[in-house]
Amino acid sequence: MCHFPQRSSVLSFPKICNIFWRFHHTSTSQMCSCSKTVSDEKYQDPFQLGRKDLKNLYEDIKKELLVSTAELREMCEYYFDGKGKAFRPMIVVLMARACNIHHSNSREVQASQRSVAIIAEMIHTASLVHDDVIDDANSRRGKMTVNQIWGERKAVLAGDFILSAASLALARIGNTTIISVLTQVIEDLVRGEFLQLGSKENENERFAHYLEKTFKKTASLIANSCKAVSILGCPDPKVHEIAYQYGKNVGIAFQLIDDVLDFTSCADHLGKPAAADLKLGLATGPVLFACQQFPEMNAMIMRRFSKPGDVERARKYVLQSDGVQQTTYLAQRYCHEATREISKLRPSPEREALIQLTEMVLMRDK
Repeated sequence: MCHFPQRSSVLSFPKICNIFWRFHHTSTSQMCSCSKTVSDEKYQDPFQLGRKDLKNLYEDIKKELLVSTAELREMCEYYFDGKGKAFRPMIVVLMARACNIHHSNSREVQASQRSVAIIAEMIHTASLVHDDVIDDANSRRGKMTVNQIWGERKAVLAGDFILSAASLALARIGNTTIISVLTQVIEDLVRGEFLQLGSKENENERFAHYLEKTFKKTASLIANSCKAVSILGCPDPKVHEIAYQYGKNVGIAFQLIDDVLDFTSCADHLGKPAAADLKLGLATGPVLFACQQFPEMNAMIMRRFSKPGDVERARKYVLQSDGVQQTTYLAQRYCHEATREISKLRPSPEREALIQLTEMVLMRDK
């Protein structure tokens, strides 16, 4: 598993990290669990293992988006082009199988569990459409955004329509607990966006603010989708908590690495402009860590990098500091915790694939 160098600055926000962990991590230390021994299963490629259950994923999503207006249909289907990796649905179906095997040794994904995977991707995509409007973004996944092609007003309506279609699909599952779990995601997305629009003067509060925003905007969807399929496949609340904690920790790590890539990957590779977060006035992990070494960044953070030259100076400070490295260390810690949680389930190819996925999150370059 990952090892973390004991440098003084690695845990430079110890109180904040502890506060965050207490706030988000309900105790599972007393949980009865399977032995954390490595199973005899060979290396499992998560994308290969999940492919069977994700076949025709985007075609099924488009069936949920049937509308009479050709323009609205084109807008809604724009990001469902099948060119993405379907990262979130893939985690969901792997978690479904892992929980089913743990409970009843069934290797089949239930229709309702697959519906959760579809709904998760629809909620995620709706949030991207809305985020691009808020950020006035002009590129996403290497192509023009919906708002650039059709305008902001129509883009907002398209995002709303995708969300409403996801809500209808959710209602059809017919389980009030699942409805409650997944509607929490939509609330968190809105609250996370509001957190992103705000800022904190105090350095410790600022980092806690950033981590909470990261959970609500990115990790809540993965955490609650994993919890939903575990509820559908297994009656044990301990398993529901394992699924939730795995998704939460992987989701936070995913976003931390995304924030690192904003400084280390070129625009062509990312499919969106480099240093995009700084241009939006956002102080992400690498910036907050760099600020410890370069306190002059505090003023830039508070004015959201709005003065001429702020973005360039801040980016230079981040690259001169160990902000990128420290954010990566933090992502490793979250992946370590995700692995610890999922290892409590009975060994299976799907469990091993979910463990492998934590490594892929850390190694991704776009």
